[in-house]
Amino acid sequence: MIERYLSRKEVMTLEDSKIIELYFQRDEQAITETKDKYGKLLLSISKSILSSESDSQECLSDTLLQAWNTIPPKNPPSLMAYCAKIARNLSLNKLKFLNAEKRGAGAFNSVIDDLSDMLPSKENIEARLDAGILSAHINYFLATLQKEQRMIFVKRYWYFRSVSEIARELDISTTKVTTSLHRTRQKLRDYLVKEGYDI
Repeated sequence: MIERYLSRKEVMTLEDSKIIELYFQRDEQAITETKDKYGKLLLSISKSILSSESDSQECLSDTLLQAWNTIPPKNPPSLMAYCAKIARNLSLNKLKFLNAEKRGAGAFNSVIDDLSDMLPSKENIEARLDAGILSAHINYFLATLQKEQRMIFVKRYWYFRSVSEIARELDISTTKVTTSLHRTRQKLRDYLVKEGYDI
């Protein structure tokens, strides 16, 4: 999946385990290697959320700094996934700070609108279950999907890709993406109701 975002030059860079070794040795080359290998992906995650080149570049820099500050002690099994999660969280925090209502939130508001009718209300989540349990249920549900359905869902609701971007990245029609998202949301809704969530 990730190879679709990486150029040939980026694929030929150091293996993740070697880059993580550089972090543990406190060698600043780790930051350069991370940016060379995953900078394009991390920037695209931020741009999908923030719709601003300058804000996205700032989040990329902050992501690399946070990776430097947290590895060690953390030793992530996947450097790409670890940095992608940092970039996503920093971008969402930046979006809140910028006030999405005034500045516009790009794909973010559209994604939230898609999910709003099938996830439990915030009050019910807080009253009944810890957010970590809900996350575990969603992860379990995603593991039951076919690979293409799972990729479409994750690209849309984790990476905030537009329908047309997902179609282009997976070389499928936009209709197929839209249909898959609709069916997967309905399946997720049914699954959460079965697990006792009041939706």
